[in-house]
Amino acid sequence: MKIGFIGLGNVGGKLSGSLLRNGVDLAVYDLDADLVAGFVEKGARRGEGPAELMRTCDAVITCLPSPAASDAVMQEMLPEVRTGKIWMEMSTTDEAEVKRLGAQVIAAGGAAVDCPVSGGCHRADTGNIAIFAGCARETFERILPLLTIMGRRVLHTGELGSASILKVITNYLATANLVSVAEALTVAKGADMDLGTAFEAIRISSGNSFVHETESQVILNGSRDISFTMDLVAKDIGLFQAVADRANVPLQLNPLLIDIFNDGIERFGERELSPNIIKRLEEVTGLDVTAPGFPAEMTDDEPEERGAEVIVRR
Repeated sequence: MKIGFIGLGNVGGKLSGSLLRNGVDLAVYDLDADLVAGFVEKGARRGEGPAELMRTCDAVITCLPSPAASDAVMQEMLPEVRTGKIWMEMSTTDEAEVKRLGAQVIAAGGAAVDCPVSGGCHRADTGNIAIFAGCARETFERILPLLTIMGRRVLHTGELGSASILKVITNYLATANLVSVAEALTVAKGADMDLGTAFEAIRISSGNSFVHETESQVILNGSRDISFTMDLVAKDIGLFQAVADRANVPLQLNPLLIDIFNDGIERFGERELSPNIIKRLEEVTGLDVTAPGFPAEMTDDEPEERGAEVIVRR
């Protein structure tokens, strides 16, 4: 298959890098010409734009920062959609929006998939990230070989849009955990605990989590660099709130998280690294929640391996 990839940012650049590294026939496009040039140097074809990629490729993957960006790209691609073409939306996006755009692709004879990823940029870089895929089973089987190059664990979640719902659910949980970890570490510091010991206590206990094992380390290092920013958190938990509202589920915690991150954005700027939400507590307490011995950024120490479908137990 010839694959087009649009969006070479923090996540998209790593996912497309896995495809290129593993010999996929790849064409790339991004508004940042320097990012495109870097891929061309490694053997990718320079895409001339969304329409040209859809015209010349079997499948086009989008990995973009917002639903509005995906819509703009789709309007360029749509005239080139034909029978056999596949649109793969790997952005974190709104379920209703991906269904709307996917319906346009399907009406033109193509197939549509929402296939967001979860697990952090460091795992996207090694092809070890998890991928959710919402689409017809026949389409899933066509794209599974591609997904198992980009991800270690691939889950077919059901119809189009289902993957996006699960993605914002998991991002909501990660956000809640980040805020709770920030509070826990600040309390440990305020109580004069050694933060290295506190980290290990949480890690070996019932309070442990993926967020603690990753984001707590860069919080304690002080770099706070997890390659994710506050505006993206606000987008994700806003999308989760929209799903809850459509389902008529009254939430208590998520509206508070929205308020916390809106306050963080007002204080520190929308492009501030998301783990720096702890700065709200550091400022009010005067505490410095850092400790020696922790890395400035996360790296994946698992060897890169071809992924596989996760089978749901029934």
